Amino acid sequence: MRGLRPDWLSDPKVWRTEILAGLVVGLALIPEAISFSIIAGVDPAIGLFASFTMAVTISVVGGRRAMISAATGAVALVIAPLNREHGFGYLVAAVILAGVFQVVLGALGVARLMRFVPRSVMVGFVNALAILVFMAQVPEMHDVPWPVYPLIVGGLALMVFFPKVTEVVPAPLVSIVVLTTITVAAGIAVPTVGDKGELPSSLPVPGLPDVPFTLHTLTTVAPYALGMALVGLMESLMTAKLVDEITDTHSSKTRESVGQGIANIVTGFFGGMGGCAMIGQTMINVRVSGARTRLSTFLAGAFLLVLCVVFGPVVSDIPMAALVAVMVMVCFATFDWHSVAPKTLRRMPAGEIAVMVITVVCVVATHNLAVGVVVGTITAMVVFARRVAHFTGVTSATAPDGGSVVHSVTGELFFASSNDLVTQFDYAGDPDRVVIDLSAAHIWDASTVAALDAITTKYEQRGKTVEIVGLNRPSAEIHERLSGELTAGG
Repeated sequence: MRGLRPDWLSDPKVWRTEILAGLVVGLALIPEAISFSIIAGVDPAIGLFASFTMAVTISVVGGRRAMISAATGAVALVIAPLNREHGFGYLVAAVILAGVFQVVLGALGVARLMRFVPRSVMVGFVNALAILVFMAQVPEMHDVPWPVYPLIVGGLALMVFFPKVTEVVPAPLVSIVVLTTITVAAGIAVPTVGDKGELPSSLPVPGLPDVPFTLHTLTTVAPYALGMALVGLMESLMTAKLVDEITDTHSSKTRESVGQGIANIVTGFFGGMGGCAMIGQTMINVRVSGARTRLSTFLAGAFLLVLCVVFGPVVSDIPMAALVAVMVMVCFATFDWHSVAPKTLRRMPAGEIAVMVITVVCVVATHNLAVGVVVGTITAMVVFARRVAHFTGVTSATAPDGGSVVHSVTGELFFASSNDLVTQFDYAGDPDRVVIDLSAAHIWDASTVAALDAITTKYEQRGKTVEIVGLNRPSAEIHERLSGELTAGG
């Protein structure tokens, strides 16, 4: 039984780290949740409640420990048109249906698709995230009172140098407390958390969405729900994979997929706007604060609600400059600086660099991490196909008596390489007996079988015989099954 106990129950150091990390993340969630509520066109309390229910629920049912899920901008962008055109009740219904979709997709094993995301896309995803998080802070530094700038610099300095003194208390928490104390004590007029919107003063109450339960409602919300489900899953699984690498641990992506769905269903029934994993806050929790257990995730949601409902007036006085400084530090910690170092770029294949750049550009241009991942992955597949296709070749050896020729084919034969294979034979000049040796090749698809059929036909039209030899077992099976069956006359 002792081995089943969470680390934080038996280790005071872990217990302290997790609690303080949860407090820092809870503070950082407040302005983000309010901002995303504005994007979705709902009351700030809706985003704050969603962040509370998402974090608390996913801490129990999620597959990736220490990852933070809450209301996010990507989800807000997807469902904002539904709220604008049909009303808040339809938004809540879409959140619940999106959760159902995520549970189904998770159970069907959609998480296994993550293995097709190459490292260059992952690096581009991380770098684009850092850029987006920084861009989100720029409005907080534009057209503001001049004291904002020294406060941000001071906050950054505290987070850089305070860990050299002690790491008992997270530097971001120290920065927030110190800057808040200075602004309040000195009466410095700068934008605060309270300026973002009114914090809730009561707990969320569960209930059903205020919509007619008809087929028309279902067809109205389903497209938005599916879009939210896919975007949410992609961001959450990418974030989970990133945390796996940072912590050098493994997590269940299937459980995380299902957990995201359950969290959205719960959030919908509590009238929240839904969400998914938050990469910025997750980096604060894992990389900056050093959290590693579910306790920090749970406490991030719990502290968020307590801070809003109980300590609303105090939280409202926190200067936005303090939170901007925290997020800027997160950007620098998240960005993979090694990936853009001249030494790395000189050694990296051009195709991989192109994939990384395309991923970053797509994400930054669309402000949608899912779009960048999809486009980057497709680009990587095209680059890979082109690269592998170039390794295919044909070498020929004619018998001493000139009566036969052996064409030895090497490489991986699939649609990108086999299309050029047809042009690499001398149909008119070859002897009457032609042997095509595939001992050093592998047939992957129907396109290759069709190409071999075309080669055989071209020789036979000239009265020559063709023998295909050296097929390994998988290649022989697909060739035997499909040869002669891929044309109208077959």
